[in-house]
Amino acid sequence: MFTKFCKALAKLSLVLGIIGLIAVIIAVQWAVFGRYVLNDTPTWAEDMALLLVLFVTSFGVAVGVRDAGHIGLESLVALLPEKGQRIMELVIHGCVVVFGVVMTYSSWQWASLKWNEKKPMLPLPDGIDYVPLIIAGALIVLFSIEHIVAILRGQEVEESWN
Repeated sequence: MFTKFCKALAKLSLVLGIIGLIAVIIAVQWAVFGRYVLNDTPTWAEDMALLLVLFVTSFGVAVGVRDAGHIGLESLVALLPEKGQRIMELVIHGCVVVFGVVMTYSSWQWASLKWNEKKPMLPLPDGIDYVPLIIAGALIVLFSIEHIVAILRGQEVEESWN
């Protein structure tokens, strides 16, 4: 059930990432159209595109962790005996859990500190820039725990797009 939940979250993240990427393209195209055709650059378009890039990247990173697309030294681990490989994989995913917890906590602190400040070009709080990192950190923790559970059960985590 936990794996189904994580897979659904990963698919939702992929869909939101795709929607966000389309929105980035629209915002950038609107900025170009406004600048060169209307001779009136929309001031919000660039800030909106940058904010959307943060969300798209964060969702992509989280799904990359679930699909084991992060950087790894598999050739070194492959030289170990099977039991050593399992232990090393547990250690690696444990380190990723710690990273996700630190990422979530520190991003939450930054968002809280900046929440009362306003973005100059958007009617949003400045702390919104850290919300994608909070979401990504929490997803990284969940997806890494999913990997740890799968390793302990002797299973593989099915990729998100299947």
